[in-house]
Amino acid sequence: MSRPAAGRRLPLFRLALRRRRRMLLGLVVGMVVFEALIVVIAGTVPPTSLFGGGRTPPDALKAFSGSTGDVSIASYAGLLGAGLVHPFWIALQLTAVGSLGAAAVAADVESGTVELLMTRPVTRRRLLAERAAALAAVSLLLNAAASATVALGVALSPDLRAAVPLGGVFAAGLLGCGFTLCLTGPVLAVSAASRRRAQVVGATVVLGATGFALNFVALAWEPAAPLRYLSPFHYYTPGDALARAAVPWASLAVLSAVGLSGLVAAFVLLERRDLAA
Repeated sequence: MSRPAAGRRLPLFRLALRRRRRMLLGLVVGMVVFEALIVVIAGTVPPTSLFGGGRTPPDALKAFSGSTGDVSIASYAGLLGAGLVHPFWIALQLTAVGSLGAAAVAADVESGTVELLMTRPVTRRRLLAERAAALAAVSLLLNAAASATVALGVALSPDLRAAVPLGGVFAAGLLGCGFTLCLTGPVLAVSAASRRRAQVVGATVVLGATGFALNFVALAWEPAAPLRYLSPFHYYTPGDALARAAVPWASLAVLSAVGLSGLVAAFVLLERRDLAA
C-alpha cells in the first residue's frame, strides 16, 4: 500500500523528469566534462601565458571571467570563472530552462492535452508548481555538477588550491543557482501566457543572449556602462565569488527577486488565462 501511495506523490514532477531523462543525462555529462576540461587547462597552463604573456586583458574580457571588479581572466579564479560563464555553460543552462519551461504549460496548450490534465482533476496551481519544481531540481543538479567538478579539481591541484579557496567554489555554485532562478521565473511566466512552445524557447534564448550582450557592451564601452544593471550577468559573477570566497548577497538577492517575481507572475497569468481559447 505504501509503495503505490508513494508513486502518486508529485506525479507531474516525476513525469516531467522521466520524459526528459536522456536529455538531462546528456546535460549533466556535458557539464562535468566541460568543467573538467577547464580545470585541466587551468591546472596545467598558467593563465597569464594564455593571454599575451602577462599583459592585462581588456576590460571587456571581464564578461568572460564572470567579474565586474578586479578579477582578471588571466588568473586562476578568472579562468575557472570563465568556465562558469562560458557560452557552453550558458547553452546547457538555457537548454534545461527552455525545455522544461516550455513543457510547464505552453507545450500542453499547443498539443491540446492541457484540458485532459485539468479533468483529472489537477489544479492550475499544482500543474505549474510541480513542473516549476522539476525545472528547479534540474537547474540545481546542473549547478551542483559544475561546482563539484571544479571543487574536485581545485582540491587535487596544489596551484589551484593555493589561489582559489574551496569556499569560493561553493559560493560561485550558489550564485549560479540564483542566475538560473532569475531566468526560470520569467520563462515560466512566458510559458503560462503562451500557446506555443517555440515562443517559450525563443524567450529563453533572447533573455540569455541579450543579457550577455548587454553586460559585454557595458564593460567594453564606457557610455553604455549603465546598461549593465539590466543584465543578469552583471549580478552573476562567479569569478569574483571564486577569488573572494564569499557570496555576493546583494547580487544573489537581485537575481532571486527577479526569478521569484517571474514565478508569481506565472501563477497569476495561468489562473487568469482561458486555456481553451
